[in-house]
Amino acid sequence: MCLAIPVRVVELVDADTAVVDLDGIRKVISLALVDDIRVGDYVILHVGYALSRLDPEEAERTLALFAELPPAPRLEHAA
Repeated sequence: MCLAIPVRVVELVDADTAVVDLDGIRKVISLALVDDIRVGDYVILHVGYALSRLDPEEAERTLALFAELPPAPRLEHAA
């Protein structure tokens, strides 16, 4: 199963790298697959790569839906 999530660009490091934020968690990602990304844009993130720019309203709707989900159950390690 693959999961891609909307994140907001908070800093451009260089032409191919940015820092994104998701609910206070920041991560350096690659912009190699997308063009003309600016600070404040939302992108779809998958395994460290921005796949596409996302409409801000769509990103905010999606993030609001994620926020409504119950917490994931904790996995216990088998001894």
